[in-house]
Amino acid sequence: MAEVTYERYEGPGGARQLDAFLPAYEEVYAEPPYCEGPRDVAEFIDHYRVHSQRPGFRLVLARDGHEVVGFTYGYDLAPDTRWWKNLQDVALPEDFTREDGHRTFVIIELAVRKAWRRRGIAAALHTRLLDGLDVERVTLTMRPEPEAAPAQFAYAAWGYRKVGVSHPWDEAPLYDCMVLELR
Repeated sequence: MAEVTYERYEGPGGARQLDAFLPAYEEVYAEPPYCEGPRDVAEFIDHYRVHSQRPGFRLVLARDGHEVVGFTYGYDLAPDTRWWKNLQDVALPEDFTREDGHRTFVIIELAVRKAWRRRGIAAALHTRLLDGLDVERVTLTMRPEPEAAPAQFAYAAWGYRKVGVSHPWDEAPLYDCMVLELR
């Protein structure tokens, strides 16, 4: 295995990278607790095309040689976001949920292929994604199942705290909504 390298893309440059990391996405999200199949992957492709056009969009790829072994991306939450409205178990105050397009960066995906886990790649992806952001905080959702425990431990170690349980769409499972305060 070669040394892992990292590439960050912003805006339209990231939109053109979907084919580069899609095999890694398919591999990671076929595992439990996700168990995604072809229909889920097709939905992800559609969502990624929308996400990559959002203000503040960033993508970071981890490569071992030419092979993408991990990826993460996100964007700034818009003032009209539904992100906080998806919380099921808590009513957060308006001063917490207020967005202005520059207050909160949301991480949509952060994944590392199985053979490359436990080598600090996820932490490096996370650091490079957030490097230089001018936002107050970062949010993300994660699955609460035991199979996701490594991610849960990582986010806690990085300083995230749970603010509620999110149900982002009708057929979706429940996710823990996490926040990392940057300032």
